[in-house]
Amino acid sequence: MQVRTLGVTAGILGFTGVAAGAFAAHALEGRIDAHHIEIFQTGARYHLIHALALLAAAYAAESWSARWGSRAGILFTLGVILFSGSLYLLALTGTGWLGAITPLGGAALLSGWLSLVAAARDRGS
Repeated sequence: MQVRTLGVTAGILGFTGVAAGAFAAHALEGRIDAHHIEIFQTGARYHLIHALALLAAAYAAESWSARWGSRAGILFTLGVILFSGSLYLLALTGTGWLGAITPLGGAALLSGWLSLVAAARDRGS
């Protein structure tokens, strides 16, 4: 994944993460129960954290290791889609089986962080 694409994706994830948090705070109040709002907010929190992590992946791809930095960016993006996306849908629909997807997204996020470690380790090689 190119550095520019990583940066653009980070911006889009940041924007949509803020929008999701605002939606949870303002539009969901009184529409779903507190437990499901908390689930939605967890998705938004990880969404935003990993938008910033995607910027770190762009930096890593540019400055350390293009291979590992790009891999981190792909994993962070996939992780947000699967982890946060499944939590959003679970909170809004109450469909329990969506919770089975969440750990796959979590594994992608964790793998993204390990890819950043590999990028830093391979820096300059």
